[in-house]
Amino acid sequence: MAAITASMVGELRAKTDAPMMECKKALTEADGNMEKAEELLRIKLGNKAGKASSRITAEGVVAAYVEGTTGGLIEINCETDFVSKNDSFLAFANKAAELVAKNNPADLAALGALPYEQDGFGPTLEDVRKGLIGKIGENMTFRRFKRFASGAKLASYLHGTRIGVLVEYEGDDVAAKDVAMHIAAMKPVALSTADVSNDLIEKERAVAAGKAEEDRKAAEAAGKPVQSAEIVAKRVEGAVQKFLKEVSLYNQAFVKNDKQTVEAMLKGANTSIKGFTMYIVGEGIEKKVDDFAAEVAAQVAAAKAQA
Repeated sequence: MAAITASMVGELRAKTDAPMMECKKALTEADGNMEKAEELLRIKLGNKAGKASSRITAEGVVAAYVEGTTGGLIEINCETDFVSKNDSFLAFANKAAELVAKNNPADLAALGALPYEQDGFGPTLEDVRKGLIGKIGENMTFRRFKRFASGAKLASYLHGTRIGVLVEYEGDDVAAKDVAMHIAAMKPVALSTADVSNDLIEKERAVAAGKAEEDRKAAEAAGKPVQSAEIVAKRVEGAVQKFLKEVSLYNQAFVKNDKQTVEAMLKGANTSIKGFTMYIVGEGIEKKVDDFAAEVAAQVAAAKAQA
């Protein structure tokens, strides 16, 4: 029996992108023969992990874990909504959120290096990820995570598996849970108007200015009076202020009682929000849109060319 070295395992893993333990098993079965081991892995995994690694992952799940005042929120992506409902994938995501909370990894690489075994794959979370890619046949990626351990109380809310919210607070548990649900529904970008980023404000100001310019051109073309620069400036600033109120949590109308703001509801419940984080699956990821008709036409054309 040939001795299986770490360098041999590393070489096979680089070639196949298969989990480390699967590479070691294949090399052992192949008595150290690299080509035979690669063939065994392709038979077992179909070489899916390597081929899948470049495919877009815009679906997936958000998972949360809370234990006392420590918590974790994570987004893990896959290619299709079908896989996002897979039991193994869901177990993997939930465990990843727990590992974030309990181990405080510095980044995605450190998260992947944490010890974990599932479905016969391991010994790390990254090895399980690659193993599940081979087993299920879809690319899966860790996208982002956040750990919470400021000492504040935590309230979590998951809207299915596509939106996840964690709220740091002091005060009433029910009020905090209601705020978490409100955030998932209304999607504020900051606690207060003062917390909205300058970049976002300037972007909105540019949009309002552009709209005012379009209105000016339309009025001029129609022979109607054109508003003065002073009035236009006031309109633009008014639009910006309206935007700030719409996207700041405290100023939004509370979803359970639109007669009061979230800030007023919290004050009545003697509760303060220290911060919140919301993840929405696939937010900002450009999805690939397949043109099925074009794909079929291309296949037909290719078949005719070969005939």
